[in-house]
Amino acid sequence: MRSRPVLRGAALLAVAVLATSCGSDPADDGADAATSSGGSSGAFPVTVPTAFGEVTVEEEPARVVALGWSDAETALALGVQPVGASDWLGFGGEGVGPWAEGLYDEAPELIDTLEPSLEAIAALEPDLILDTRSAATQDRYDLLSQIAPTISQPEGVGPYQTTWQQQLELVGQALGKEDEAAQLEDDVEQRFADAAADHPEFEGTEVAVAAYTSEGFGAYVRGDSRVDFMEQLGFVNKPAIQELSGTNFFVPVSDEEVSLLDAPLTVVFPIFVEVSAITANPVWGTLPSVQQGHALVLEDQDLVSAFSSGTPLGIEYALDNAVPLFADAL
Repeated sequence: MRSRPVLRGAALLAVAVLATSCGSDPADDGADAATSSGGSSGAFPVTVPTAFGEVTVEEEPARVVALGWSDAETALALGVQPVGASDWLGFGGEGVGPWAEGLYDEAPELIDTLEPSLEAIAALEPDLILDTRSAATQDRYDLLSQIAPTISQPEGVGPYQTTWQQQLELVGQALGKEDEAAQLEDDVEQRFADAAADHPEFEGTEVAVAAYTSEGFGAYVRGDSRVDFMEQLGFVNKPAIQELSGTNFFVPVSDEEVSLLDAPLTVVFPIFVEVSAITANPVWGTLPSVQQGHALVLEDQDLVSAFSSGTPLGIEYALDNAVPLFADAL
């Protein structure tokens, strides 16, 4: 089975680490598409602290463009439908996973991920841009903020390393949905706590979370949504991998270093390659975790995307479908 282009822009970023409309008038078309299905929980204007300073949103946004990884799904989870969105996980259509299907009344204009078209964004006449999990550069922020108030990542957070909790808080503040965001965070945290309680064997167990691309293996470190997911279940990212972390969320692992991926639980998935590129790889077969049956290759692309999404909706899907697989592998 061929891997769908999971992690689209971020996968390209990971590989880079390894190698170093609608035709109608956007002002009239779905003018209320980004408004809430319910009332706002806070009064406007609101001021949101970000890495590039405080951003003031004067009025409740009516036309939201969601550019950061998972920003669109996070807005949808709070009842707000972006008029434009980036499709980081390569779903096509509405740009969201099956766990978020049916939340749009009208599909958004899809915007490129790594180099979004400023013209396409401006044509949507947004009154708010969400960019809370992205490359996090000053240039990107400066260009976007010339179009509309732009909510970037939190201060002190690196590229693509905004946690789902931080993202939910930022998006909730900007949309005037702080109460809804807090309730949703509590709900998801409770789901994690319940899963961890059901599987006490997860607590303190070391895990290696990896991907395989055309460039070979690579491992994820703390600050990446997949590792954070595992650690919320009680797992511990393998220290030998964590020690390699720098400013990126993904570290290359050469064939000579593949023993780094050996752990009481090893989880790996393919990006832009066949699953057989992992399972038939002789190097993969040398890992004790593989030989002992404690290695899990995620093949279902919806599950891989949910595991990688870092959104409340995707997380809940992954908790339902991935946790049993982790338990079986242990």
